[in-house]
Amino acid sequence: MNNYLEFNFKIEPLQPWNEILMAELIEIGFDSFTEEHDGILAYIQKETFKEEELKEVHLLQNPEIKISYTFQEMPNINWNEEWEKNFSPINVEDKVSIRAEFHGNQNLPHEIIIQPKMSFGTGHHATTYLMIQQMLDMNFENKTVLDMGCGTSVLAIFAKQQGAGKTVAIDIDEWSVENSIENAARNSVELEISQGTAENLGSENFDIILANINRNILISDIPTYVSVLNSGGQLLLSGLCFFDVDDILEVCTAQNLTLQKKLQREEWVSLLLEK
Repeated sequence: MNNYLEFNFKIEPLQPWNEILMAELIEIGFDSFTEEHDGILAYIQKETFKEEELKEVHLLQNPEIKISYTFQEMPNINWNEEWEKNFSPINVEDKVSIRAEFHGNQNLPHEIIIQPKMSFGTGHHATTYLMIQQMLDMNFENKTVLDMGCGTSVLAIFAKQQGAGKTVAIDIDEWSVENSIENAARNSVELEISQGTAENLGSENFDIILANINRNILISDIPTYVSVLNSGGQLLLSGLCFFDVDDILEVCTAQNLTLQKKLQREEWVSLLLEK
């Protein structure tokens, strides 16, 4: 089991800077968050943490925001207990319920049951919400789909529930692969799940690519996504804060992608593009 560092960030004023700080911390490897009344708790694997990267986080240099932090090592943390304490059901437009097995049925038209293997901070809730909200208006019938950076594979599962054909889910983390296999079985869908990055994409093409990751990875990997996206195919992106949009669209325009729809929730944004 990997040892984690827990960072306790105190933030004044809290809103909207807690969301923005989470977005910046995700970019340097933090993978789970818990919201506090005066800040956030942020977690990163000890072997992943680089102090020099934390010092370069832009928000920590902003003189208009007061942010302080302490940290401690948390060996052998019981993540199952943490997930159950911090994961609450997601209700998307009163149409889609994303819940764990220990939550009650919300009786919505669509239901996805997962056992999360990392906590869902508000940012994760917002970006997942935006992705599902966009997907509700997309046609997945018999389409080939790639869920890149799949995490729990909730997006891949929903694509299958919406009639998708072959659906591939890829994540860099071993826990995601294991969790995706479990969650696919929970929801009685068939996914092709593997561990890797965009570098592992071969010659297989897709009609729809879903990528709820973060700004830096998206900027790096969008050209690869486009190379395996069928003509007329759709690329759905999130994991972005509002201030990331211009940089992302610059890359997308250079790849001859056309923006079809932009949605925003709190500080977070989702972009639907077409090749």
